[in-house]
Amino acid sequence: MNLIAHSYRSLLASASLATSALVAGQTSASAQSPSAPGMTQAAADAQRQLEQSLAELAKVRETIAAEKVPLSRSLSELESEFTKVRADYQQRTRAFDSRTLDLSNLRNELKARQDETAHLANLLSEYARNFEARLHIAELQRHGAALQSAKLAAENTALPKQELFAAQAALLSTSLDRLLDATDGARFPGTAVEPGGLVTKGHFLLIGPTALFRADDGKVVGSVQQRLGSLEPSVVPFEKPLDAAAAAQVVNDGRGSMPLDPTLGNAHKIEAIQETLVEHVGKGGVVMYPILALAGVALLVALYKWIAMMFVRKASRTGVAALLKAVARCDQPAATTIAAGLRGPGGRMLRAGVAHVEEPRELIEEVMYEDVLDARLRLQRLLPFIAITASSAPLLGLLGTVTGIMETFSLMTVFGTGDSKSLSSGISAALITTEWGLYVAIPALLLYAFLSRKARTIVDGMEKDALAFLNQVSKSYRTAAPSASAGEPDHSGNGTTHQVRAALADLLAPIVGRGDDLATSHGS
Repeated sequence: MNLIAHSYRSLLASASLATSALVAGQTSASAQSPSAPGMTQAAADAQRQLEQSLAELAKVRETIAAEKVPLSRSLSELESEFTKVRADYQQRTRAFDSRTLDLSNLRNELKARQDETAHLANLLSEYARNFEARLHIAELQRHGAALQSAKLAAENTALPKQELFAAQAALLSTSLDRLLDATDGARFPGTAVEPGGLVTKGHFLLIGPTALFRADDGKVVGSVQQRLGSLEPSVVPFEKPLDAAAAAQVVNDGRGSMPLDPTLGNAHKIEAIQETLVEHVGKGGVVMYPILALAGVALLVALYKWIAMMFVRKASRTGVAALLKAVARCDQPAATTIAAGLRGPGGRMLRAGVAHVEEPRELIEEVMYEDVLDARLRLQRLLPFIAITASSAPLLGLLGTVTGIMETFSLMTVFGTGDSKSLSSGISAALITTEWGLYVAIPALLLYAFLSRKARTIVDGMEKDALAFLNQVSKSYRTAAPSASAGEPDHSGNGTTHQVRAALADLLAPIVGRGDDLATSHGS
């Protein structure tokens, strides 16, 4: 087809050239003289070539026309075949894409199933660990085989998943059986450690979280507990024979009254650590002796001081008021009679003041202040010992604690820190001295504050009465005395009296608590 088209184009080019040559020859012939023979010959040759080209063109056209129909038919067939091939290609492309998508979905589903399998295996492994943690110490002998098989299967990475799930499913079935037995109880044989430390055979009875054990010989019956550092169940015998007999009957026959511990064994543990007061004090060591000695002496001193202060009689308010009225009237005999009827250290102080009522105020103050000091010293005697006890008892307790902890750490260097129970018990025993030091110090401090306040109240009452008596003497006796004239010499020495009074007022201010009133009364 391409060859025919090329021949067709070549003939068309030749015909064009011949036609152009003929036209050019004719034009040249017409332009030149008619006698030129060469030009005529050229025109004839060009005409001949044109005719030959036209003849060839006609043949080529006939050939093209003859070949065009089969070629068109072949082209149509090829185009139809190309269409079919293209449709088949598109169909196969869609099928390939669909297969690729299906393969991707299968891979995603496979990965999801693998993740679910791993998650399920992890859940079952976690369930096995939790199941072991929830088991009673007595049940380890009953379900130990299934539990160990599931644990070993989870740790074996080369084990097929089917076998792994089979082992874990067996443990799950065991746990369901255990759940069904929890309501009716389970009785099974096993071994337990008796209080003497020997392993004995017997039968367990498990009802809920409570487990009982009875030895085959019937000598040991009690509740089952787990001791620290041991994987064997330990038997805590019942103290009461009735409880032991009831427990033995329940384990043997499966019916009867079962002694139940609602604390799940904590009552036995608490009972084991209970101790008497003497045992508790004995754990404190030698430091407890001075602490208890201080406590006893301080208690005796506080009791003695409290009884002594209870019998200290105070001057009656009516008697003091009557005394002040007698002083206001300058009636010394009546004042002496009234003061003799007043009791206690306050009455003794006022009697001394009445005896010197006509003396200068400074002398009266000194005489009465002497009685106040005497009463204060007698009331506060032995009270500092209680204060010393309150301050020294905690220090003695701290000393005992420090020495006890030092001994505990010395034992740790020998035996190590593996037994935390022994370590905690040693520290607990060391803290007993601090505990008792505080037991002694706090009541001693409160007793000291109470007794000091009571003594201070008595002394304050005496000071109040003394101040009222002095003020009344100053108002009555000093006003009634004749005043010295301005031109007369001061024979009584009043030139220095005011200075002495001021000095005494400053000295007595912390005692009586009213220095300003004294200064005012002195100025008056």
